[in-house]
Amino acid sequence: MAHLYKKDAPFKVYISFKKYLDVLEHIRYNDRLEYRVNYAESLIDKIKNFQELRDGFQDTSLLEKHEDLIRILLSDLFPTGLTNNEIKAASVPLSGITFNYTERFKNILKDAGKDFEIELRNIEEDEFYVFCCCLILQSYFKRDIKTTLPFYYDIPDKQGILKHYKITVNSDFTEVYPTDDAKILSDDIINLLLENLDDHKLWRKYFPSESWVLEGFTIISLVDCTSEVALSDLKSSMISIDPEDLAPDENLIEIFKSYFDVPKLNFGLMLFNKKDQRLEKLPIYENLFTHHILDFWINAFDEQTRKSTFNNLSYNSKPIVVSNTDHMDNEIQSLPSFAVLKENEINSFMVIPVMKDNELLAIIEFTSPVRNSFNGLKLKKMEFFTDMILFSLNRFNFEKDFQIEAIIQREYTTIHNSVVWKFRNEAEKYFNASLAKKIYTLKQISFRNLTPLFGFSDIRSSSEKRFLLMMEDLNEQMDCLQNLFTGIGTDTEPFVLALEVFYHELNHDIKADTEQRFQRLLREDIHPYLQAKLEVESPEPVRKNIKEYFSRVFAQNDLFYTHRKDLDESITLVNRKLADVLDENQVDAQEIFPHYYERFKSDGVEHNLYIGANIAPDLHYSAKLMKELRYWQLKTICRMEREFSTFKGSLPVPLDIASLIFVYNEKVDIRFRMDEKRFDVDGAYNSYYEIIKKRLDKAYIKGSSERLTCPGKITVVYFGMENQKEYLQYINRLQKKGRLRNDVEFLKVEDLQGITGLLALRVSIA
Repeated sequence: MAHLYKKDAPFKVYISFKKYLDVLEHIRYNDRLEYRVNYAESLIDKIKNFQELRDGFQDTSLLEKHEDLIRILLSDLFPTGLTNNEIKAASVPLSGITFNYTERFKNILKDAGKDFEIELRNIEEDEFYVFCCCLILQSYFKRDIKTTLPFYYDIPDKQGILKHYKITVNSDFTEVYPTDDAKILSDDIINLLLENLDDHKLWRKYFPSESWVLEGFTIISLVDCTSEVALSDLKSSMISIDPEDLAPDENLIEIFKSYFDVPKLNFGLMLFNKKDQRLEKLPIYENLFTHHILDFWINAFDEQTRKSTFNNLSYNSKPIVVSNTDHMDNEIQSLPSFAVLKENEINSFMVIPVMKDNELLAIIEFTSPVRNSFNGLKLKKMEFFTDMILFSLNRFNFEKDFQIEAIIQREYTTIHNSVVWKFRNEAEKYFNASLAKKIYTLKQISFRNLTPLFGFSDIRSSSEKRFLLMMEDLNEQMDCLQNLFTGIGTDTEPFVLALEVFYHELNHDIKADTEQRFQRLLREDIHPYLQAKLEVESPEPVRKNIKEYFSRVFAQNDLFYTHRKDLDESITLVNRKLADVLDENQVDAQEIFPHYYERFKSDGVEHNLYIGANIAPDLHYSAKLMKELRYWQLKTICRMEREFSTFKGSLPVPLDIASLIFVYNEKVDIRFRMDEKRFDVDGAYNSYYEIIKKRLDKAYIKGSSERLTCPGKITVVYFGMENQKEYLQYINRLQKKGRLRNDVEFLKVEDLQGITGLLALRVSIA
């Protein structure tokens, strides 16, 4: 067995000519034509001393030993007159072992090279085993199960082009019979097996390995179906677009080589961007495709000529086929563009516009260094998969748009995963109505009776810091300009006086528009004067100082911006860190109960959670879940404060944050506002909640000038003693874990406009 099959099978296989010899015996005793009787008798006589040919053998070396005898024996099946036309051989059943080739088959194997080993294409071991079992069912159990699994050989020609041959098998001279270990199956078992073709273990149970005997030989005939297989592979490549992983098909060029029968072939494809009137490469194929001609089309022509050419394709989209560039007109060969062909060794090419409804979708190029590789017949072969190219390009564009929409949805809108289901329901209703040619008005998306959780970690005194750093930047800029003008000369006296006025105003009597007026003076007078000094032959020290001054100017507003830039970078770093901690911990919060979550970054990070049965109607909601989420919020704010304390020392500008949680017991409604593409509280009654949120940021402790929020502490604002008791329990749990200190303060919040009776707890971060 090991000599014959590389894969496991239910057979013991013996090469035998017994059934063919039985045919010869029948001719010998029953044929009325004397020459046929004599012919059969002579063949039988020749092998009478080689009993192994009748009894069967497994040693494949005997095929070579008896090569001449086997050729004579099978001469009736392999007519000499057809040997240069037919691709035919005898073979060991269901194996890659072949013998007694026709001359054409011999030449094909010779061109493939002496190291080439012929094998069946793409047959998995389990699939092969079940197929063998099916042959037993068909041959021995007489079940008509139409086992038509196609077999192929892939054989390269002498130019390296992979040719594909479909195999037809004549099994007239084989027989199957059981060994003592074989199981003779009932009809019920056979039906069970046929209902479970993929259950390989079940088939092996009823057809143990080598429990049957397959004896004889088969005759295989090969048909060159390279174009058909390559066309099928091309279609498969174009259909199999994975939107999650748009990866290139590395075999595409080889498939084209087989399909067009061109050993040296390059392929390029560019999509047409209708909006910008230009060709664009496919990024995933950038390193696989060549675009010599198309690259020239992009770069060689001016924009107007290029657009005119693309417009003309709407009226005349005939492909260009050049078999041999040497035969092109002298006038064309003298053009600069012809050098592109020579530089890239392009001696034969096709350029094919891909059109749909008279609109250009893409342009394809096929090029080859081998002359006469392409012609009208090769172009004709394109017709067989043009529709598939259109389908593939349309699908690619669809998947591209889909992915872009997904990115926009993920990165730029605030539709949280927990509420997407309601948007999808409305969109599905709209889509189904459009299919039925009905009018459907999209309904407003809203959720009622939700409990809100609100909190923020605010960067303390950022406005004051920004003002002080602005003063520092502008003072430095004025000092720098004063030094510059001192070194330049007397014609700068008006600028010096103006700077003195602004310096006094900035440091003693600053106005709302001081910065804007100073900016206008720089843009309209001072900077043009300094730039003019650079264009004339000014002394080198003056030029150096002017250049150094402009290197510190922020181009967008003509001002020094160094210190404020450090502040902006510090705020960005703080916001990013706090938001990352919040988002990371949100995963755990959604596990408690799905809820709508949003956060905003400004000078700090604030977040909103809306929880209720309407968000996840299929799940059970209870007050206990709300308490778990409130504890989660307090714990997460603690973590944000602790994370901030670990990296605050590395900030370009020292900053502090102050955190607050607002506890609100009343239910609110939220509605998606189409104009703003975000959720907001709905209705006049619910706006009371929003008013409180906005005013807590700057609130003070009642009867004092101290701010309610404080760096290094978390403030919890609430209305009643019930909330106080609840949050003291949460604080106690975190104190035991060492995250909060034992310094809880009980505070009253100053009366805000229209808002009285607010209470607060304040506790330090450990």
